[in-house]
Amino acid sequence: MKSKTLIVIPARMQATRLPGKPLADIHGLPMIVHVWRRAVAARCGDVIVATDSGEIADAVARAGGEAILTRADHASGSDRVYEAITKKDPTGSAGIIVNLQGDLPTLDPALVAASVAPLLESDADIATLAAEIREPEERTNPNVVKAVGTPIGPNRLRALYFTRATAPWGEGPLYHHIGIYAYRRASLERFVKMPPSPLESREKLEQLRALEAGMRIDVAIVDTVPLGVDTPADLERARHLLRS
Repeated sequence: MKSKTLIVIPARMQATRLPGKPLADIHGLPMIVHVWRRAVAARCGDVIVATDSGEIADAVARAGGEAILTRADHASGSDRVYEAITKKDPTGSAGIIVNLQGDLPTLDPALVAASVAPLLESDADIATLAAEIREPEERTNPNVVKAVGTPIGPNRLRALYFTRATAPWGEGPLYHHIGIYAYRRASLERFVKMPPSPLESREKLEQLRALEAGMRIDVAIVDTVPLGVDTPADLERARHLLRS
């Protein structure tokens, strides 16, 4: 990596559909530890967990990781990540910050590096990932967020919009947005200090705040969508996948 990268995994206990999910057991280890291990395996930079829970912090510490305790009243994971980096790296030595969701226990570590790559190769403020939608039902599923962008190179888009609707219209691929973000440090600071934007509030998609403010988001196209654990059924699927 040409710039020091800090990977931050925000985790809280109050998940609506699966309370306490960071500590959900997967073959003897809490889910958050599985995610932390995969982030470390990416070999992109230091990895910390940002949490408001002493239980989560203790679980990470027992596994050999580092957790930063943050306030409990953050509105989003991005806000929690920002507080954590100001404590971990107050001098700003890390120029790139990765916000990695804490509910991706089957994550391919290569996706972390893929999320950082656009920032090393362009002037983008933020980078993220997407994969081409292959299942027809995902095209109309509002829980599958679509990344809409213009091609700027092989497997690379410049984001124009993100939506829960089926977009763009017409023949051609649709892209499933993967919620892993790499920020330039200054871009993350700018982002968290802005108020929620109109389209962000309407679509319930935080990244639209950045686009509405004129920030550039580049999207790397990858081959796989990691399993996000949001429900008991997702948890059982993750256990099955990791058993295999």
